[in-house]
Amino acid sequence: MKNFPDLPPLWTAATIAAMFGLNWAVPYFIFDFPNSLVGFGFMAIGVGLIIWSALWFKRKKTTIEPHHEATSLLIEGPYKLTRNPIYVGMVIFTFGMVMYIGNPLTLLPWLALIWVLHTRFVIPEEKGLLKTFGKKAETYIAATKRW
Repeated sequence: MKNFPDLPPLWTAATIAAMFGLNWAVPYFIFDFPNSLVGFGFMAIGVGLIIWSALWFKRKKTTIEPHHEATSLLIEGPYKLTRNPIYVGMVIFTFGMVMYIGNPLTLLPWLALIWVLHTRFVIPEEKGLLKTFGKKAETYIAATKRW
């Protein structure tokens, strides 16, 4: 898997596939209108946050790809609320999938996604920001929540 693209959207898609796979393998279906409605609400909030956050990369003309060096420190818009709004959006979206599917077992891949995002992307990206932007990144990291 050396040439496998290590990207958060692929991890998110794998998580969603695992959720549906678990629900298929061990059906425990609590699909009712309130659950599905709440689930769709979370999914919409997650997608909205992802789009809003991604637009800031375009505005600041810096890379959105993890493992690449940023040319601009994003501290405006959703980045005032959290240092990782795209990852927060992915977590919110996939929690909406948990609610929509209605199987408590789907919490397991959801929790795994949080761990993967945190260890493979959030921590290394923070180190990269500190290396690239120094004191400015240090001040931003101290003032803004990670999640």
